[in-house]
Amino acid sequence: MKVLAAMSGGVDSAVAAARAVAAGWDVTGVHLALSRQPATLRTGSRGCCSLEDSHDARRTADILSIPFYVWDFAERFAADVIDDFVSEYQAGRTPNPCLRCNEKIKFAALLDRALALGFDAVVTGHHARLVDGRLYRSVDAAKDQSYVLAVLTPGQLAHAVFPLGDSTKDQVRAEAARLGLAVASKPDSHDICFIADGDTQGFLARRLGERPGDIVDTDGTVLGSHAGTHGFTVGQRRGLNLTRPSATGEPRYVLSISPKTNTVVVGGAADLQVGLVRCGRPVWIAEPPSQPFDCQVQLRAHGMVSAARIAADDAGLRAVLGEPQRGVAAGQALVMYDGDRVLGSATILGTERPAGAGAQPAAVGTG
Repeated sequence: MKVLAAMSGGVDSAVAAARAVAAGWDVTGVHLALSRQPATLRTGSRGCCSLEDSHDARRTADILSIPFYVWDFAERFAADVIDDFVSEYQAGRTPNPCLRCNEKIKFAALLDRALALGFDAVVTGHHARLVDGRLYRSVDAAKDQSYVLAVLTPGQLAHAVFPLGDSTKDQVRAEAARLGLAVASKPDSHDICFIADGDTQGFLARRLGERPGDIVDTDGTVLGSHAGTHGFTVGQRRGLNLTRPSATGEPRYVLSISPKTNTVVVGGAADLQVGLVRCGRPVWIAEPPSQPFDCQVQLRAHGMVSAARIAADDAGLRAVLGEPQRGVAAGQALVMYDGDRVLGSATILGTERPAGAGAQPAAVGTG
């Protein structure tokens, strides 16, 4: 099999490429240059797309004795991931750029080019499993990335290979060390890769400027001011700068964000509870189950798993949660699971409070 190994410069993609070579496949390595102005060095585990990363990927390819290329996807990444990230926050939603990168860059732009060049599949270092074309969680629950891969179509998964899904991260690092790969102990990249300093609010402020407005309680009482609704996400507690404490002294959280009225609504922890999640049109990896059906749903990349009853059609999806969840944000993905098997995904549009909790919508996201 002729495969293209996507090599980020990290340990996961390095070992994935090594396993493809060990399988006897015809392997070519490629590093995606995603930044128009790549930094010389990353800062610890922050940032990616640095010159250091491309050099690390090339050194791994040399050790594995495979051809290696750098493909410039910076313009596509800026349009499909960075610009999308900014516009989503501007609209009052909370995007997941890793999910968007997998969808638009690694399994649209990269895979399309690979297939056009005669490759049979793309190999990546994602921690997830493929069994008979079906997507499953990784055996390493702490590193599982099936959530950010759940936007892929069956056709894309048919040309994907995830060699690491049956291994823990510790096993991957140990294997890299045995192979003499310099990235064996390289820190994992955290936070948002194109915001190397970790200051998301500063990044958005530079892109969107200031638009002062009010922070209000659920009854409309003004509690403070903000410089722009793009600086907030549902469930946020810190950085609210409220001018008056709550009557009970309990902390307050962002409940909803409305760019139309330029307001941010805050309330207590109980107000964050969500019982129903409304989503857009679902993407099915498996054959859609008969409606309605029961499954588990994951509402953020890390955690927030709940039993749910799903009713879906081509127009959208509604998930009634078996137990309330806190801080569900519009713009994130709802991913459906049958045990460890991924059924499909849909983008969260809004939420409603649990039955009996009052009519006030929670975490609507936009308004």
